[in-house]
Amino acid sequence: MPILNALQDFEWVDPDVVPRPIVAFGVEMSDVGGFELEDHSHAKGQMLLVQRGALSCEVEGGLWVVPPRSAIWIPGGALHAIKVTGALEGYNAFVDPAVDARLPKTCCAVSVTPLLRELLTRAAHLPYFYEEGSANTRLVAVLLDELAAARVENLHLPMPIDPRLRSIADAMIASPANRGTLEIWARHAGLSERTLLRLIKRETGMSFGRWRQQLGVVLAVKWLAGGASIQQVTSDLGYESVPSFVTMFRKALGTSPGRYMAERHSG
Repeated sequence: MPILNALQDFEWVDPDVVPRPIVAFGVEMSDVGGFELEDHSHAKGQMLLVQRGALSCEVEGGLWVVPPRSAIWIPGGALHAIKVTGALEGYNAFVDPAVDARLPKTCCAVSVTPLLRELLTRAAHLPYFYEEGSANTRLVAVLLDELAAARVENLHLPMPIDPRLRSIADAMIASPANRGTLEIWARHAGLSERTLLRLIKRETGMSFGRWRQQLGVVLAVKWLAGGASIQQVTSDLGYESVPSFVTMFRKALGTSPGRYMAERHSG
């Protein structure tokens, strides 16, 4: 299985030129201070599955965080950038969009079933130019079935395009413990409170408060996946107490942060 590692040579073949429905390989990166891929795109759709660690991906107006046992689907042609801040293990698959009309048309984070994970593992052991037909064709068909049926997860933060709003978003991402009021953030961008509320609703589909809460959710998932404690995340997000953070997290994702991460690392 080919390995992508920041410290190793990797025989990269552009997946867009490989005439196969799926091109898959394993991904393994040691904790060497992070890794970034700047804006780029592929003709084929891309699925990145995380087994250990976490990554963040910005795709044309949105930020996604992918923890263990999740994957991100990036449609073909979508401009995207990927950032890894620590060790990472997983799988990467490029899928020809012409082979299945059921594939998602927009970027999304999806939950990975054990079957989808095992199918992708099998696909990653195939050579780039694997022989089609027979078992390989059936493997690809079932993998596509599982991908099309995967449950979408709420790990998406819409990112505004307006430069004034983007300055607010960048500042809040850089300093999420800053619990400044709507008035303070409006002043930061040279806007009235009313204009700020109108613009952020138009560009993200969320209220200001809801957007800030979702920022906390995606950052919490990213940090917890990286090994941070619940107490540390509570502090880094500016919450006054662990219970208040846990309540927010449970409302957003349906379970406590401890149980959420335990399920991610089980098995």
